[in-house]
Amino acid sequence: MFLFLSKLLPLFVYPMGLSCVLMVVSLVLLWKWPKRAAISISLALLVLLLGGNGWVNQTLIQSLELRHIPPDELPTAEAIVVLGGGIKAQIYPRPWVDVSEAGDRILHGSQLYLQGKAPRLILTGGRIDWKDGGPPESADMAKIAQALGVPQGVILQDPNSLNTYENAVNVRQILDEEGINRVLLVTSATHMVRSLLVFQKQGIEAIPAPTDFLSPPGLSPIETETTWESALLSLIPDSSRLRDTTNALKEYIGLFVYGLRGWI
Repeated sequence: MFLFLSKLLPLFVYPMGLSCVLMVVSLVLLWKWPKRAAISISLALLVLLLGGNGWVNQTLIQSLELRHIPPDELPTAEAIVVLGGGIKAQIYPRPWVDVSEAGDRILHGSQLYLQGKAPRLILTGGRIDWKDGGPPESADMAKIAQALGVPQGVILQDPNSLNTYENAVNVRQILDEEGINRVLLVTSATHMVRSLLVFQKQGIEAIPAPTDFLSPPGLSPIETETTWESALLSLIPDSSRLRDTTNALKEYIGLFVYGLRGWI
């Protein structure tokens, strides 16, 4: 039930869900209290304008991504841990597993292995039956890693975890069984803050190796807009920026909830 509620309830806080709630409220108020309905509609519009605004979007993203900028040369470790995300199962009509934006995780983790950063690759991530379907995400990531040249024998899997906390708990068990202490932790840059705290809470010596950066590191939100045309366009709501804003808010909500549960 916690897993279901953790997916459902935040939807009403994210920009799209919150604006829909406000629009429903405005419909209820429209006939008897039109002025209150107008306020609700205005708030819904404001939420969408802010959520899709380029400067707001970049500020939220950079507040997460800039906390763990990787060095030019990552140190070596005993294993590379890749958290699941961005991999779609090979379900018809897909000819093979699909890689979306967060799929950079398995690409980066495989690259680090091929660079000799660690002798083991630990892939973690299951699938929610009622949400995604298909085999565990760790198995699909293993297919991609092997296609990139990672030997099957060096890959370890956690096919059961369904959230970041379970990722860390299950990886802790694998590390204990294998006698591994130090790992490179690979996940999306916006997700790294929460992930690293959860892994450290489990007593894992994790070195952040983020990927899937959504914002140019080192630039302020204003500096990313170099012309008046791009500055003007950043003020207009955009669906991709709305998605990225939602992802950033998801991480802050996750930090709050995980803190309440004592997971970080």
